Amino acid sequence: MEITEIRVFLKEGQDKKLKAYTTVTFDDVFVVRNIKVIQGGSGLFIAMPSRKMKSVCLKCHFKNEVGSKFCNQCGANVPTQVNDVPVVHDAKSEHRDIAHPVTQRFREYLQTKILEAYQKEVEKNPV
Repeated sequence: MEITEIRVFLKEGQDKKLKAYTTVTFDDVFVVRNIKVIQGGSGLFIAMPSRKMKSVCLKCHFKNEVGSKFCNQCGANVPTQVNDVPVVHDAKSEHRDIAHPVTQRFREYLQTKILEAYQKEVEKNPV
Protein backbone atom coordinates (compact mmCIF):
# COMPACT_ATOMS: atom_id res chain seq x y z
CA MET A 1 0.00 0.00 0.00
CA GLU A 2 1.39 3.35 -1.02
CA ILE A 3 0.63 6.78 0.41
CA THR A 4 -0.19 8.92 -2.60
CA GLU A 5 -1.11 12.18 -0.85
CA ILE A 6 -0.87 13.80 2.56
CA ARG A 7 -2.65 17.06 3.30
CA VAL A 8 -1.66 18.89 6.46
CA PHE A 9 -3.92 21.40 8.22
CA LEU A 10 -1.92 23.30 10.82
CA LYS A 11 -3.70 24.36 13.99
CA GLU A 12 -3.47 27.94 15.20
CA GLY A 13 -1.68 28.54 18.46
CA GLN A 14 1.34 26.33 17.97
CA ASP A 15 1.95 26.35 21.75
CA LYS A 16 -0.79 23.71 22.18
CA LYS A 17 -0.17 19.95 22.04
CA LEU A 18 -2.36 19.40 18.96
CA LYS A 19 -0.24 20.69 16.09
CA ALA A 20 -2.19 19.62 12.99
CA TYR A 21 -4.82 17.43 11.41
CA THR A 22 -3.92 15.41 8.34
CA THR A 23 -5.75 13.66 5.53
CA VAL A 24 -3.93 10.70 4.00
CA THR A 25 -4.79 9.12 0.63
CA PHE A 26 -3.70 5.55 -0.10
CA ASP A 27 -3.21 4.25 -3.66
CA ASP A 28 -5.31 7.17 -4.99
CA VAL A 29 -8.45 5.28 -3.89
CA PHE A 30 -8.83 5.37 -0.07
CA VAL A 31 -8.79 8.37 2.31
CA VAL A 32 -8.36 8.56 6.08
CA ARG A 33 -9.19 11.96 7.59
CA ASN A 34 -8.43 13.49 10.98
CA ILE A 35 -5.12 11.83 11.78
CA LYS A 36 -3.71 14.16 14.42
CA VAL A 37 -0.11 15.36 14.85
CA ILE A 38 0.51 15.77 18.58
CA GLN A 39 3.45 17.12 20.57
CA GLY A 40 4.26 14.59 23.29
CA GLY A 41 6.87 14.50 26.02
CA SER A 42 9.41 12.80 23.76
CA GLY A 43 8.54 14.49 20.47
CA LEU A 44 5.88 14.50 17.78
CA PHE A 45 3.64 11.51 17.16
CA ILE A 46 0.41 10.74 15.32
CA ALA A 47 -2.96 9.76 16.77
CA MET A 48 -5.48 7.94 14.62
CA PRO A 49 -9.05 9.23 14.18
CA SER A 50 -11.28 8.11 17.03
CA ARG A 51 -14.73 8.54 18.46
CA LYS A 52 -16.02 8.87 22.00
CA MET A 53 -17.57 5.70 23.37
CA LYS A 54 -21.15 5.67 24.65
CA SER A 55 -22.85 3.88 27.55
CA VAL A 56 -26.58 3.26 27.74
CA CYS A 57 -28.71 4.67 30.57
CA LEU A 58 -30.36 1.81 32.47
CA LYS A 59 -33.53 3.89 32.98
CA CYS A 60 -34.29 5.47 29.56
CA HIS A 61 -31.71 3.73 27.31
CA PHE A 62 -30.23 7.04 26.08
CA LYS A 63 -26.63 6.78 24.90
CA ASN A 64 -24.39 8.98 27.06
CA GLU A 65 -20.65 9.57 26.73
CA VAL A 66 -18.58 7.15 28.79
CA GLY A 67 -17.64 8.81 32.09
CA SER A 68 -20.91 10.75 32.46
CA LYS A 69 -22.29 10.81 36.01
CA PHE A 70 -25.87 11.60 34.96
CA CYS A 71 -27.98 10.74 31.91
CA ASN A 72 -28.31 13.67 29.51
CA GLN A 73 -31.87 12.57 28.65
CA CYS A 74 -33.59 11.72 31.95
CA GLY A 75 -31.08 12.89 34.58
CA ALA A 76 -30.78 9.48 36.25
CA ASN A 77 -27.50 8.47 37.85
CA VAL A 78 -25.26 6.55 35.48
CA PRO A 79 -23.95 3.53 37.38
CA THR A 80 -20.35 3.57 38.55
CA GLN A 81 -20.40 -0.20 38.87
CA VAL A 82 -22.16 -3.05 37.10
CA ASN A 83 -22.78 -6.35 38.94
CA ASP A 84 -20.60 -5.20 41.87
CA VAL A 85 -17.64 -4.53 39.53
CA PRO A 86 -16.45 -0.89 39.40
CA VAL A 87 -16.61 0.73 35.96
CA VAL A 88 -13.15 2.19 35.27
CA HIS A 89 -12.97 5.18 32.93
CA ASP A 90 -9.62 6.29 31.60
CA ALA A 91 -8.56 8.07 28.41
CA LYS A 92 -8.12 4.77 26.56
CA SER A 93 -11.57 3.43 27.48
CA GLU A 94 -13.34 6.67 26.51
CA HIS A 95 -12.16 6.66 22.87
CA ARG A 96 -11.97 3.98 20.21
CA ASP A 97 -9.96 4.24 16.99
CA ILE A 98 -12.04 4.40 13.82
CA ALA A 99 -9.11 3.28 11.66
CA HIS A 100 -5.62 2.21 12.63
CA PRO A 101 -2.53 0.37 11.31
CA VAL A 102 -2.50 -3.34 12.03
CA THR A 103 1.28 -3.75 12.16
CA GLN A 104 3.97 -1.77 13.94
CA ARG A 105 5.94 -1.58 10.70
CA PHE A 106 3.10 0.14 8.85
CA ARG A 107 2.44 2.47 11.82
CA GLU A 108 6.08 3.59 11.74
CA TYR A 109 5.93 4.08 7.95
CA LEU A 110 2.71 6.13 8.25
CA GLN A 111 4.04 8.22 11.13
CA THR A 112 7.31 8.94 9.32
CA LYS A 113 5.53 10.10 6.15
CA ILE A 114 3.00 12.23 8.05
CA LEU A 115 5.66 13.90 10.21
CA GLU A 116 7.77 14.63 7.11
CA ALA A 117 4.75 16.29 5.45
CA TYR A 118 4.03 18.19 8.68
CA GLN A 119 7.60 19.54 8.85
CA LYS A 120 7.42 20.71 5.20
CA GLU A 121 4.14 22.50 5.91
CA VAL A 122 5.60 24.20 8.99
CA GLU A 123 8.60 25.38 6.94
CA LYS A 124 6.26 26.82 4.26
CA ASN A 125 4.10 28.59 6.85
CA PRO A 126 6.33 29.82 9.70
CA VAL A 127 4.52 31.29 12.70
